[in-house]
Amino acid sequence: MKQAIKTDLYASKAPLEWAVVGNGTLYTAQIPIDAQGQVVAGGIEAQTRQTLDNLRHTLEAAGSTLDAVTQVLIYVTDRSYLATVNQLYGDYFKPPYPNRAAVVVAGLAREEMLVELVLYACLS
Repeated sequence: MKQAIKTDLYASKAPLEWAVVGNGTLYTAQIPIDAQGQVVAGGIEAQTRQTLDNLRHTLEAAGSTLDAVTQVLIYVTDRSYLATVNQLYGDYFKPPYPNRAAVVVAGLAREEMLVELVLYACLS
């Protein structure tokens, strides 16, 4: 059985939940949007920070922390962005780090988005 996690993130008009828990695992995808649903300005650094802040908020709403994250899938629209993502990632995650993969894509759901993270966390 799955359960949606209530967050204070922007209520998307799309048919989605920001996070769902099933069998003790939290599933979430995070993007660089603010409380008004706008993609933040400021390039890859600002967008990565917002995405990670949204993730931290989501985990706290689930009664958890970044330490519970077991896997991260990173999507960026330019290979050069990975250095910045890695730098900020290290500010949020501590050893032992989650397993992860990074993928360079032609584009994301919103044209102005430069980064998106898909994450799995163990809550049990």
